[in-house]
Amino acid sequence: MTHKRLLDCSASELLPMDKDALIYAVRASEGRVVVSETIGMTSPLLHNITNAELAASQGADIVLINMFDSENPIIHGMPANIAPEQTLHELCRLTGRIIGVNLEAVDPDFDATHLDGLQMVPGRAATAENACRLVQMGAKILVLTGNPNNGVSNRALAKAAKMIREAVGNSALIITGKMHGAGIVQESGSDILTEQDIAEFVHQGVDVVLVPAPGTLPGMSQQKVASLIECIHSHGALAMTAIGTSQEGADVNTIRQIALMSKMAGADLHHIGDTGYIGMALPENIMAYSIAIRGIRHTYTRMARSINR
Repeated sequence: MTHKRLLDCSASELLPMDKDALIYAVRASEGRVVVSETIGMTSPLLHNITNAELAASQGADIVLINMFDSENPIIHGMPANIAPEQTLHELCRLTGRIIGVNLEAVDPDFDATHLDGLQMVPGRAATAENACRLVQMGAKILVLTGNPNNGVSNRALAKAAKMIREAVGNSALIITGKMHGAGIVQESGSDILTEQDIAEFVHQGVDVVLVPAPGTLPGMSQQKVASLIECIHSHGALAMTAIGTSQEGADVNTIRQIALMSKMAGADLHHIGDTGYIGMALPENIMAYSIAIRGIRHTYTRMARSINR
């Protein structure tokens, strides 16, 4: 396979990428990759079109699915009669994008106070079995993280990363980190991630470390995030900044600020969250983020390029 910037890849080049080709494509894009998180189990914004397709139409390069139950796969808006094991393969075909899925590493030492609709189910847990199942379904990226109040710790994330890397080998890119405290107060705000956590994640086989984007958590300034990303890069991993605090539903000017601060901090990938209302970021914010970090030319190219190319 010819190595290309992810920016320049069509669907026929994206979908067969292995982990190494994807890492190269991201690195070569120099901080201009947009990852849009969506929820498949909620009603889609456009009724009979998946949120993933809508996110892709606004410039997302990679679509990440949150709260996806690998044992009972549901993405509303999909065509009828898709076999469960083909759910993610079909979503790849419909969007022409690389698909990732969240898995949650709940720490048994922390009692989780669940929010309605976010409570854990076994098919969302960061286990080797679920990871292998998702790869077989078509996921090329596994994101080990946590939803609000589910009791996900950095210790549990590192342990899960080790098990999952051993189980899936090089068949998937592994991203690990937290966008917010995920139910653990002592791992929140500016204390959400330490340099020791980063070193442990990478030691356990993580390819990309996830950090909150500047301006999304108390104390997470551009300088603080830049320091964490410098540590991530020093260990040979990539860095993804993330908006996981519902600011994906903020005004466009706020999104542009976060985007530019994230790029100045050194982000290789830029994540935008799934709850503008509920299910995905405001579509206009996905486009605004994309334009802020790479301009109209690359944004419109991603939006306009046919999935049949």
